[in-house]
Amino acid sequence: MSSSGSSQRTVEAPAPARLPPAAGRRATLVAAGVCLASFVAFFVAQRMAGVTWLDLDVYRAEGWAIRTGDSLYDLRVTEHGLPATYPPFAALLFVPLTWVGVETMRVAATVGNLLLLLALVYLSLRLIGRRPRGLPLPAAACAVAAVAVWCEPVWTTLRYGQINLLLAVLVLWDLTRRTGHRWAGAGIGVAAGIKLTPALFAVLLAVAGGVLAVRRLRRGAPAWNEQLRRAAVAAGAFCATVAIGALAAPGDSRRFWTEVVFDKNRAGRIEGTANQSLRGVMARALHTVDPGGAWLLPGLLVGLVGLATAVAALLAGDRLPHARAWAAVSCGVTALVVSPISWSHHWVWAVPLVLLLAAEAARRRHRWWVAGAAATGVLFYTFALWWVPHFRDDHPELRQSPGQMLLSGIYPGIGLAFLTLAAVVVARAWLRRPPGPLIPAVDRPRRLLARTP
Repeated sequence: MSSSGSSQRTVEAPAPARLPPAAGRRATLVAAGVCLASFVAFFVAQRMAGVTWLDLDVYRAEGWAIRTGDSLYDLRVTEHGLPATYPPFAALLFVPLTWVGVETMRVAATVGNLLLLLALVYLSLRLIGRRPRGLPLPAAACAVAAVAVWCEPVWTTLRYGQINLLLAVLVLWDLTRRTGHRWAGAGIGVAAGIKLTPALFAVLLAVAGGVLAVRRLRRGAPAWNEQLRRAAVAAGAFCATVAIGALAAPGDSRRFWTEVVFDKNRAGRIEGTANQSLRGVMARALHTVDPGGAWLLPGLLVGLVGLATAVAALLAGDRLPHARAWAAVSCGVTALVVSPISWSHHWVWAVPLVLLLAAEAARRRHRWWVAGAAATGVLFYTFALWWVPHFRDDHPELRQSPGQMLLSGIYPGIGLAFLTLAAVVVARAWLRRPPGPLIPAVDRPRRLLARTP
């Protein structure tokens, strides 16, 4: 960074040179050892903390309901009376949890989630296309995962035995596939079939594909393009999950798609501190258990701006460094902010979010970017949302002070700040150069894609 008086300009850093092969292998072994040690320490810490795996117990009960033919959506599991909230297709995936004992299931779920965290970091770095200090991608993934496992969204995901990491990995697995891959889009469709929220990524692809189709028609080219193809594959995969669920559990399927899917209060208390969505923030701010329609207009505005930002980033091509990462994280954060309920463990998108900000800070070498990326990362490790009274029968969230509201709304605050930053970054990228025959990253020939991060 250089300065003249009080003015500063951004200096873009060159990408670090890759390590020699032998040094890269040693770095990978060291990083893998550090990651393994961190994961073991995490496993021991969770055991000592007496985590409950509440949601994993619900998943197991859903699997039993499918096996025995019981009513899936009449279930009430654990001492908290938790219900089933996912489509029947998800319950089919939970059947293997009933094949082993409870303790074996918990260990397997913990190990599986730790491996999924490693996959999430790997795919995030691959999407961004920048590695710390030129490390090999596996070494960088192990090093980052060793630290990321301790952030609150990941800790809470493993505490409850949740499936958030699986959903994020399915989405990023799709978005990092090469152009023209016949199954690109299927991961998003399957993720939406397990839990509806990832369907916003299919909307992202469809809208971006529609915009690109208009551009192509104006140039006399066929309208069909890579984004539309991926959106179609995602829609097809989602429909397949619905059909499979209907065949396996027709009564439960009919009830879910005609009744349960419209019950926005089924998942839990809206005003609860754990609900890190715009609706939860407004419930706490208005001191009510349900803000009604008061959150719809702000939610619609945030949703439109966030989706538009993601679409513009996806179409930016070479105008915008890390374009696909900006698109993916903007879409993921938008879904979290505007969902009726986004529990804190849903915010595992914090991992690619912080990595993207860190990559931008390393590229720009500007002190405000560095400070912003560091502060954002630290906030996800503070567990600050749990510093206020919560989860009591007298609803303490309805009597929060302004300071407590800030703490209990920390993730939506980060999300809104990120979407604002993303909108500015993407808009500046489009304004920086005059429009030209740019080809979006997901619609390039394979030979061009190989040369882009």
